[in-house]
Amino acid sequence: MNEDIKSNYYAIIPATVRYDNELKAAEKLLYGEITALSNKYGFCFAQNRYFADLYKVTIGTVSKWISHLQELGYIKVIIEKNERNEILLRKIYIIDNPYSEKRQYPYGENKLYPMVKNDKDNIINNKIDDLFLCIINRNEKIEKYFYLILNKLDILYDDKTIEIITEDKKKMIKEIIYTLYELYNSNFKFILDRIERQTLLNLYLICKDIEVKNQIQDFIQYYRKSLINQYSNNL
Repeated sequence: MNEDIKSNYYAIIPATVRYDNELKAAEKLLYGEITALSNKYGFCFAQNRYFADLYKVTIGTVSKWISHLQELGYIKVIIEKNERNEILLRKIYIIDNPYSEKRQYPYGENKLYPMVKNDKDNIINNKIDDLFLCIINRNEKIEKYFYLILNKLDILYDDKTIEIITEDKKKMIKEIIYTLYELYNSNFKFILDRIERQTLLNLYLICKDIEVKNQIQDFIQYYRKSLINQYSNNL
């Protein structure tokens, strides 16, 4: 590949990245640069030295930025090696959104990469169950306005109704409520007034289908980002 990797394509920083408080401003810029460099081949092959020179930082700093973007599920890094285990090429892929109306990158089919698995799954599941128990019991720790949102979306169930529904539907309700609660306590709270029940459910099923086919480990994060992109990209 040509060493002159500078791109004339536009850099794209979606709402999920722009408003993510876990990301530093420089990491958001780096993400945008990666999108621009991914347009030609569907991935970015620039090395850390390129980004270090571009942003006037150390290679180690760039390495931390890239690791953080991958940890949060925004990119996927693939290392290609030869038979002597020597690194031939590093490919950085943007993890695309499953419900985007307009694909922003010229990817071919079957190039949706799974999010990185982490050790927080059990903690997340416990949080989901705890929140659901609070909702069912109408715990006062939950703000009244959030109950109004659930009621508007027709997913505010009582304990008697929960007892008769199937386990798979109960799991779906739990995960949807938890995702909405995360949005409620984030910079994306504003989209909750725009969300429609049918889209909420349809998008859940789409993300579940992708989870099964592509072994996505962090479903909640994937579903949350999909909702954000669906309801904030047209602002």
